[in-house]
Amino acid sequence: MGGFNSRNMDFEQDPTLAAVLQYLIRSGQVHIIASDHDDSDEEYAANVQPPKIMSLPNTSRLDKSEISLATKQACGLREDSSNKNLSIASMIQKRSLGSGFSIGEKCRISSNFLPNKSRQVAKYNSKVFCGSYSKDGRFFLTASQDKLLRLYHTDDGKFVEFKKISARDVGWSIIDTAFSPDGNYIVYSSWSECLYLCPVYGDSNTQESLSLCPGERRFCIFSLVFSSDGREILGGANDGFLYVYDRECHQRAFKIEGHDDDVNTVAFADNTSQILYSAGDDGLCKVWDRRTLSETDPHPVGVLAGHMDGITYIDPRGDGRYLVTNSKDQTIKLWDVRAFSDQNGEQNTRKAVANQNWDYRWQRVPRKSRTMLEGDTSIMTYRGHSVLQTLIRCHFSPSATTGQRYIYTGCASGRVIIYDVLTGQIVNTLLGHKKCVRDVSWHPFHQEIVSTSWDGAIISWRYSGQTGFYHFESEDENDTETAPRTLRRSQRIAAQRAKHATTC
Repeated sequence: MGGFNSRNMDFEQDPTLAAVLQYLIRSGQVHIIASDHDDSDEEYAANVQPPKIMSLPNTSRLDKSEISLATKQACGLREDSSNKNLSIASMIQKRSLGSGFSIGEKCRISSNFLPNKSRQVAKYNSKVFCGSYSKDGRFFLTASQDKLLRLYHTDDGKFVEFKKISARDVGWSIIDTAFSPDGNYIVYSSWSECLYLCPVYGDSNTQESLSLCPGERRFCIFSLVFSSDGREILGGANDGFLYVYDRECHQRAFKIEGHDDDVNTVAFADNTSQILYSAGDDGLCKVWDRRTLSETDPHPVGVLAGHMDGITYIDPRGDGRYLVTNSKDQTIKLWDVRAFSDQNGEQNTRKAVANQNWDYRWQRVPRKSRTMLEGDTSIMTYRGHSVLQTLIRCHFSPSATTGQRYIYTGCASGRVIIYDVLTGQIVNTLLGHKKCVRDVSWHPFHQEIVSTSWDGAIISWRYSGQTGFYHFESEDENDTETAPRTLRRSQRIAAQRAKHATTC
């Protein structure tokens, strides 16, 4: 999680008080917590500017990949001339003839109505670390530094809080949460050797502790996720190990050493839950096969290398082939697991990460090289957001409404950034938060994004009825749009009216 190894440091090299303090902070044994009246985070976020885009994204690898064709088909962007420039009106006219809309055509239409208007649905007096929809979109869950988890009903677009859970054994903050696939349970982690499982309905005090029996005294699961059948929970920890807890056997199923440093993020590749992804501060994304895993001698089936700094988050596309990773090198990368990196690429990533001498939690971003590392096997690199202060998440947009055409992410500057998978360009920037946006969640079936931030705000983003991609202040600070005001009549008519007014 930290910018340096959180488990080891040689005091003999620099036995100063500053070195000791830095070690304690990096290892999680000491946390710097601002007072309620300290606006340093707000000032910091205001000064953070997303990286300047110096050139157009290089899509040469992406254009040749299968994901490019698959995404175009899913979004109704067929290459034939009869459909390439088809307007929405023409599509509606075709539908009136009885052909109906295909799923791709529905996604193509909905891409014209991306969320761009904000509505604050809740405000806390502490930093919000997690915010996510359930699989069916009926619930929304938040977790904040005040040690509370809050559940909301989201029927009809409303956010109605129906349950508040006081987290147990919390060190510093709740770090991660997850819904079970059936939506009946949630699980959360903190600086504790246990995970805690809570029912969505029922008594708020009902919590089951799931002990992972780690070897470290100071222990935290930074990332967790349920298997598709809900039986197992996969977690990645600060000790470099991956943990799997079996809910039916009520015990840890296995523990494997995965990385040389903190494991910041884990995920299942698809619904089989046989292929696992993990990544962390070593800058490497590793792919594991449950069927060949040995707890005593674990080896990944492959490694994805190309980032120049630690990885903060993994989001799989769900097809067992593609995934995206967010990184402290200020990029998102798109990967194909059929194209693993060789040993040269892995070593180059290790060297690049080892050469980093900054801590992303409180220092400014150093100047980064724009050239790809030798051995980088990523399909595409997306730039334009800032990854600072915390493990910021990124995701593919939902397949039901967008055909997974977009990648969206939080940003240390308080923005939500939406990238076009096919072009690498930013298609929308949502401004509304005053501090770092750590988590973002897109409703699985509606054009609605919810962002959660360290400013304590929970903001819902929907389409406002206009298109455009820059921000202006509205009369209500909780009701803003990221769209320009448009002149409704032509300049010629406006000039005629001005001339008439001067002659009267």
